[in-house]
Amino acid sequence: MLKFLTLKPEAFGLDISDLSLKIVKLKKKRGVFSLASYGEEKINPGLIKGGEIKDEEALVKIIKNALAKVQGEKLETKYVVASLPEEKAFLQVIQMPRLSEEDLKSAVIYEAENYIPLPIEEVYLDSQIVPPVYNQLPERSEGGRRTNVLRPDHLDVLIAALPKKTVDPYISCLKKANLKPLALEIESLAIARALIKNETTDSPVLLIDLGETRTGFVVFSGHSLRFTSSVPVCSQSFTEIISKALKVNLAEAEKLKIEYGLQTDAKEKGSQVFEALIPALSDLIEQIKRYLSYYQTHASHEHLLPDGKGVAKILLCGGGANLKGLPEFLNTYFKIPVEIGNPWINILPEPQKEVLELPLEKSLSYATALGLALRGVRE
Repeated sequence: MLKFLTLKPEAFGLDISDLSLKIVKLKKKRGVFSLASYGEEKINPGLIKGGEIKDEEALVKIIKNALAKVQGEKLETKYVVASLPEEKAFLQVIQMPRLSEEDLKSAVIYEAENYIPLPIEEVYLDSQIVPPVYNQLPERSEGGRRTNVLRPDHLDVLIAALPKKTVDPYISCLKKANLKPLALEIESLAIARALIKNETTDSPVLLIDLGETRTGFVVFSGHSLRFTSSVPVCSQSFTEIISKALKVNLAEAEKLKIEYGLQTDAKEKGSQVFEALIPALSDLIEQIKRYLSYYQTHASHEHLLPDGKGVAKILLCGGGANLKGLPEFLNTYFKIPVEIGNPWINILPEPQKEVLELPLEKSLSYATALGLALRGVRE
């Protein structure tokens, strides 16, 4: 069939995490994106654990219920771009010799076995070539003459793999919910699509996704992810710490967390909240230090800034990013800009950062779903 007669189906984004799922459908009119539909549904604890689906039938019911209750326009499409659990993914940038496209594919599969701690036949493997950051930077001047940045003698290839035993239940649930998976991708890819303007940077950026059950770290540079990881430090654990330290129930602890955050100049109660969170915050800071140091020492020279420095900025997203005073608190430790991310940056015209239905504070927890939805209208 002729390409111009082929209609590509639009898809909505479906972000499935351990404790909730979120839906976003975008629409495009005259080249401008807008929000068409959105929704959120809680998932009972234990139904999904560490990214592993434990009860398919229960999850299918929740998905169907969420689809029926979306706010905004009714979902007419059955096509979906869904997330896969970050904590189960193996993601690595590897260096490969410059080969033909066909030879490179087979060589990547062979080389990937050295990085993936599972037999290659037990995982789904995907890869893409990523250009070095230096190739995206302006030419530099040396001794009054302009010089091109050195062209690396290798290719950088991003490989991503997930165990089939993890992925297959997600596919099964989507199909049982009468959906047609157009694409599945790990959360960090969707988050980067949502937060990085035009999906390109001329300096490395650390994305920190403070979710309900874990915090994800993503280093993005040039046109691609360079590194991802996650730790169990999370927004929910902050609430539990406050509850235990101040001897209040979880609902009250959540209110205190939202009201005071990390504002040390607040009332006495605010100081108590801050003091209770110090051990968890110290842990978070140490984790961030580790990943900043890892990238600085492991990134090839062509992926760092011309002055040899590593990450130049930190962007926060996820519901936990709403913690008052968090950007300022992190900035005092790392001495680099720390900002609340804008998950609408590739959707809405600047300087707009929110829509009436999803204000920025709420949108931060929708970053993955928005990134998935953006792919859904581009596929």
